[in-house]
Amino acid sequence: MSEHIPQAAADSAPAPPHLRRVLTLWDLVIYGIVLIQPIAPVGIFGIAQKLSRGHVVTTIILAMLAIMLTAFSYGRMATIYPSAGSAYTYVGLGVNQHAGFLVGWAMFLDYLMIPMINTIYGALTLHRLVPALPYLFWVVLFTVIILTLNLRGIRAAAQANTILLFIMTAVIGAFVVLAVRFIFHGQGWAGVFSFQPFYNPQTFDVHAVATATSLAALTYIGFDGVTTLAEEVRNPKRTVPLATVLVCLITGIFSSVEVYLARQVWPDYHTFPNLETAFMDVTRRVGGTVLFDAMGIILIVACVGSGLAGQVGAARLLYGMGRDNVLPNRIFGHLDPRSSNPTYNLWLIAAVGFVGAIFLSYERTAELLNFGAFLAFMGVNLAAIRELYFRRAQGGRRNFLTGLVVPGLGFIFCLAIWWSLPLPAKVAGGAWFMIGLVYDGVKSRGFRRPPGTLDFAGN
Repeated sequence: MSEHIPQAAADSAPAPPHLRRVLTLWDLVIYGIVLIQPIAPVGIFGIAQKLSRGHVVTTIILAMLAIMLTAFSYGRMATIYPSAGSAYTYVGLGVNQHAGFLVGWAMFLDYLMIPMINTIYGALTLHRLVPALPYLFWVVLFTVIILTLNLRGIRAAAQANTILLFIMTAVIGAFVVLAVRFIFHGQGWAGVFSFQPFYNPQTFDVHAVATATSLAALTYIGFDGVTTLAEEVRNPKRTVPLATVLVCLITGIFSSVEVYLARQVWPDYHTFPNLETAFMDVTRRVGGTVLFDAMGIILIVACVGSGLAGQVGAARLLYGMGRDNVLPNRIFGHLDPRSSNPTYNLWLIAAVGFVGAIFLSYERTAELLNFGAFLAFMGVNLAAIRELYFRRAQGGRRNFLTGLVVPGLGFIFCLAIWWSLPLPAKVAGGAWFMIGLVYDGVKSRGFRRPPGTLDFAGN
């Protein structure tokens, strides 16, 4: 009898903490939209309108189509490898484990910048609204709010995202109604339904539109965050690819409507008082001070929502790498027994974001975000080509269009944007990349063995 006790004790021992599959399709879509932000084109509207010579709507649509090529690659790879890690996982298996680690390292820079850039922007905005309180106070407040919500668990974060999305959508909805009314009173139905925002032969220039499209692509940064939650989604093989494409499509529709109406309200881009805040001037024109203030408030709300989602993505990326012993498992692979949350990663990301928000500018943070994001995008497109075309994943037939052309075009587009980044971003991002390369080389003893024991099957 006694000899059975150890086995019985082992059988009754509590199971180790693991990620729980609790998220639905719309949880994932809402997470992605909040991460990107429904008001994503607000910041780039004035600049893109000037660069494109009045064709900002066209650039948003072209960018959506181009980014959806990469979203397709992410979705297809997620059906094959539905585990935490996203680009790190896909490139690790689609190319090799060293390439996967380096892409994951670059991707981590991307996700690290998302909560940081939103903390910076939100703190700056609040400091200007309430200058009596110092900028540091608002940085601390943003950091505490985002960390506290995420420490409560992924379900609490998903619920918070839903509330934030509702608030942002309500204000954008008010803008749409007031903008349509303003345009109708001034230009009639011909102004409300016009083809000029898409193509004006008097000002259309292919090079100008192409240049502005590279900027407009920033509207969709963050769509890949959906795939980092693959291990917490019900039926991930169907849900993740569908959610990835839906996030890009819905964001594109929202953004196109917003910039279309803004362009019709203020068609002369030469008269913007300030290009960076041009959309705010449009809201004042159609809705007065009330809508102007409301837009300012939801910009702050959007920063909380995007920072919240970005911190979740970064924490789970680190968890994927820690669980696989690519990074120290005791720290990065830790899950809280009660919440099944990677709490150590959340604290680490919050601390780095806090320090960065104090010492880095908004512009430099945005450039570093693009460096990591588009490097990861290129890696996933290459992995998709090798996995879907050359390896003919899951025994399927080789498809020239979906296995080679689509991810190939996605890679070219991402390379063009990455190559156009300013030199300081390339230097700083390159330094980050070299740190990852050295770490990988040391850990793998000169790249002679894998950087870690990769468990892509998930928990």
